[in-house]
Amino acid sequence: VQLQASGGGLVQAGGSLRLSCAASERTLGGYVMGWLRQAPGREREFVAALRWSGGSTFYADFVKGRFTVSRDIAKKTVYLTMNSLKSEDTAVYYCAAKPDRGLPTIRDTNRFNSWGQGTQVTVSS
Repeated sequence: VQLQASGGGLVQAGGSLRLSCAASERTLGGYVMGWLRQAPGREREFVAALRWSGGSTFYADFVKGRFTVSRDIAKKTVYLTMNSLKSEDTAVYYCAAKPDRGLPTIRDTNRFNSWGQGTQVTVSS
């Protein structure tokens, strides 16, 4: 799966951004589409994911209630809408895809095997 991410930028704390990730695969059925991030000096971490079959969504605890992952099926695009941004959300955000191997693997960052280019999100305090 080839992924093209966009939408990062600079925003003040409390503001919002929406990231987009367009996929080239003919069909995304059977894939999990994820958003991960990496801040300077920190390991890459899971942020959110969406199971393409069924559309169920999953979030890291630190973004629940603030971030929403959604999709446009016709455009084969996944979005990450980020509200109430905090300075600690500053990171490079990556969209990624992996075969759906079931619920226990949804948040496993190591199983993502297709990656888009990162997009920088900077939240100023």
